[in-house]
Amino acid sequence: MKTRRQARAIALQALFEIDSVGHGKDQVVRRRIEEESLAEEGATFATGLVEGVLSYRPELDKIISRHAPEWPVDQLAVVDRNILRIALYELLHVDEVPIKVAVNEAVELAKTFGSDTAPRFVNGVLGAFLTEHPAGELRRGS
Repeated sequence: MKTRRQARAIALQALFEIDSVGHGKDQVVRRRIEEESLAEEGATFATGLVEGVLSYRPELDKIISRHAPEWPVDQLAVVDRNILRIALYELLHVDEVPIKVAVNEAVELAKTFGSDTAPRFVNGVLGAFLTEHPAGELRRGS
């Protein structure tokens, strides 16, 4: 559990750097994993999150736009949008992560890395998404 939490934090930091300054994915992820001495299992999970988010970013951003229409994705705080991208990617494409865990971990990332209002915002967007897409309807593992 702790390894995955650390892996999510590393994935968030890597996505933040990729999103804000455009550094290359492979070098950023490798450097973050080495700096944190992340175990193999965590490194694999973090790498998968970063690759998945980047692969599905347009889809994830459309979902964020639909469930937070008053906040254009490109105007969201870089941290907030990447926390949401990670959580939505996990909800839609990572079967082994229970829905509640994905949401709770996103809120914890928001508490750690976001502003005072970030946890409530992240929880609200994910809650709106899950209201529209109950657990049984999520396109999991695709």
